[in-house]
Amino acid sequence: MKITAIRTVVVNAIHRNWVFVKVETDQPGLHGWGEATLEWKTRAVVGAVEDLEQFVVGQDPRRIEHIFARMTKFSFWPLGSIGLTAVSAIDQALWDIKAKDLGVPVWQLLGGQVRDKVRVYTHLRRAKIGAQIGTEDIGAFCAAVEETLAMGYNAVKLGFVPYCAYEATVPELLHVEKVAEAVRDRVGPEVAIMTDFHGRPASPEVARAYIDVIAPIRPLFVEEPIQPGNAAAMAGLARRVNCPLATGERLFTLREFAELSELQAVAHIQPDLSHCGGLTGGKKIAAIAEAGQMGIAPHNPMGPVAGAVALHFDVATPNFLIQEEAVGLVPWFDEIFDHPMQLVNGCWDVPQGVGLGIEINEATAARHPFAPEIVPALDAILPDGTIAHW
Repeated sequence: MKITAIRTVVVNAIHRNWVFVKVETDQPGLHGWGEATLEWKTRAVVGAVEDLEQFVVGQDPRRIEHIFARMTKFSFWPLGSIGLTAVSAIDQALWDIKAKDLGVPVWQLLGGQVRDKVRVYTHLRRAKIGAQIGTEDIGAFCAAVEETLAMGYNAVKLGFVPYCAYEATVPELLHVEKVAEAVRDRVGPEVAIMTDFHGRPASPEVARAYIDVIAPIRPLFVEEPIQPGNAAAMAGLARRVNCPLATGERLFTLREFAELSELQAVAHIQPDLSHCGGLTGGKKIAAIAEAGQMGIAPHNPMGPVAGAVALHFDVATPNFLIQEEAVGLVPWFDEIFDHPMQLVNGCWDVPQGVGLGIEINEATAARHPFAPEIVPALDAILPDGTIAHW
């Protein structure tokens, strides 16, 4: 069996363009899908996929580690977020092809089933475009959280922390404290609440101030309390707060995750399987985390192929904690895909179809072609005009 071509299919989903990668083979009807969505870097990622094609076409798609090495080592330069996103999507598609060729679900190739269901969480109102609401009106915000849970979830991730830099003002801290308490009072103790700081605090001290007022509601974790890449600073913060921390969506290499593990910097890591080397990279990162006694909560606010990949990974990963999902991001999410992400009592069922179990209707996808995304990060400006971390 040989790979004959690699193609990209771009679908505009308002805040991001989904970049689907199709790896074709010389076996009639046998192809694989991966996802290389990287916010606001669409054309760069598509170009990176095209650059990698020369290392992949003509190879046997079942030699996954071999092709992974060809893509990463022949590239010479460290690939970074754009290059590794392209690698990840091609890697995902190879696992899809191999599982289809063997007639089994991808999770069977990852070590087999270790759980009967996959717990998931969503964002406020499933992150649906145009349906978001701020925390200014605490009652309305709590009502939106209840509305979200009524869709079938028992876990939700919320944004409590405002844009900030090197100061957490008393009014802002008091407001965040009130919002967090109100949400917990409204939903009760059974619902898992996570909060994403998005790396907004510019120092561990500011992050600590906000964590201290949120910690009493016992969040499952606080995500990216500071900017990624400084494992020592994260470890220092973790030892001074009474709350589990998580990070990893903007980390890509085994070395970066090994540093988190070695320093016991966080309770849970959040690799994105569309950026960290696909399923090949994800399996190695999961082993590093397991050695460090850390849970895995994969990052995924993207399209359906990324969701399917994460589902299969979660089924077979012993130290899995909970999965981020974005099934309701756009109202037509289900119209152009057959996919396996079926929500039952706050969990996804274990898929039984061959491969990743997803197929894209390319004719329907073409109705949502590439367009420049709406970039919410452009609002990340402090009152004095300083650019903040989004």
